[in-house]
Amino acid sequence: MKGFVDRHGHAFIMIHLRASDVATPHGIQVWIDTGFNGDLVLPQQTIDDLELPASGTVKAALADGSVVTLQRYLCLVEWFGTERELEVVANSGEYPLLGVGLLVGLDLHISYRTGEITIE
Repeated sequence: MKGFVDRHGHAFIMIHLRASDVATPHGIQVWIDTGFNGDLVLPQQTIDDLELPASGTVKAALADGSVVTLQRYLCLVEWFGTERELEVVANSGEYPLLGVGLLVGLDLHISYRTGEITIE
């Protein structure tokens, strides 16, 4: 899987997800966030657009130390040739975030010299 580093130094890759096995997959550019130990965070607007079904709530500790309760949703993600069901977390942020939960067992290579990202 390949990605890119933007002019601000943010690492991005494209993933494809959908609400159910009969829904059309949508490509979403996600920011790789190695400080996030979950799988995937999506802005609430993206969740609404994809019509993802709600699956509950989860408490989360934010970078500033505060603890919040966030809504969880189900989706299917195409990940290295297989489709995985994930519970994604909603937030009010601007960018979808891909956490280390999806990177466990893989190698992440980011070249800030060339701007290239490879996950294998």
